[in-house]
Amino acid sequence: MKILKSIIQFCLLTITKILLIIPILFNTILGQEITSSKAPYLVILGNVQDAGSPHMGCEKACCKELFKTPDPSRKVVSIGIVDPNNKKYWMIEASPDFSTQSRLLKDISNFEHSKTPDGIFLTHAHIGHYSGLMYLGKESFNSDNVPVYAMTRMKGFLIQNGPWSQLFKLENIKINNIDHEKIFSLSNKITITPFLVPHRDEFSETVGFKIKGPNKSILFIPDIDKWGKWNKSLLTEIKKVDLALVDGTFYDAEEVNHRDISEIPHPFVVETIELFKSEKKKLKSKIKFIHLNHTNPLLNDNSNATKKINEQGFSVAHFKEIITL
Repeated sequence: MKILKSIIQFCLLTITKILLIIPILFNTILGQEITSSKAPYLVILGNVQDAGSPHMGCEKACCKELFKTPDPSRKVVSIGIVDPNNKKYWMIEASPDFSTQSRLLKDISNFEHSKTPDGIFLTHAHIGHYSGLMYLGKESFNSDNVPVYAMTRMKGFLIQNGPWSQLFKLENIKINNIDHEKIFSLSNKITITPFLVPHRDEFSETVGFKIKGPNKSILFIPDIDKWGKWNKSLLTEIKKVDLALVDGTFYDAEEVNHRDISEIPHPFVVETIELFKSEKKKLKSKIKFIHLNHTNPLLNDNSNATKKINEQGFSVAHFKEIITL
């Protein structure tokens, strides 16, 4: 009986491993097909909240082992946009992981290109979204007029405050204005449109982006206060696009029970899910959560929280995930 039990356990373990590997292999093959074609696409360069994972000072189980053995897929939130036909690519956000993310984007793009993006779009002035610009300075790559796109307050923040002002003065970057709901053409195949969202705007305004390709449109809203503070309906906006990468910082209130949520307002994942409880699974499948805090159980693909949202149709934006435009 013991031998039979051991055989059964071995078989179940093997089957489980195979089931886990299949989607990874599928995504790899699919990614290779996409990147070798001429169709534009978007790639997830990071899905973690500003301070990364492991998080400084964290002694919880979610970080403890990661300090000893870092997970190379735990990168701070950023996405890349690639147009193979025009041999160009852009980044949204310059995270603290900018140096590795920009290299990854170059490698994934699979065509001859300079070592810097054709443009960097910024959402706001919180550390995980712009601090990577430092790697373009003379202490590092010492770049030449890399285009940076920002709203008026964000542009002023960079120009008027060091060390970012030095990047501007030494022409490591060239800052270009973008405007609320004004369409900006990246190429003849892709447009990007910024739109204001409510958030803790200590140093700059905060925006989300709508990226539109030949076949799909995608919303990118990594940071926002509660959905009720937005002057638009999330449900309505989701219906207008094919996919939405939205703020999933905290899964629920239990994660922030030691902090005042008014100081770090974000829509809990469970609150976002509640907004769509009466909708069909097809609509729910448009939502991918991004910008996950180090405490968020959705960072673990095998957590009960991940299984729960997947069953309802929602999902998490994964590192290196490729989405056609």
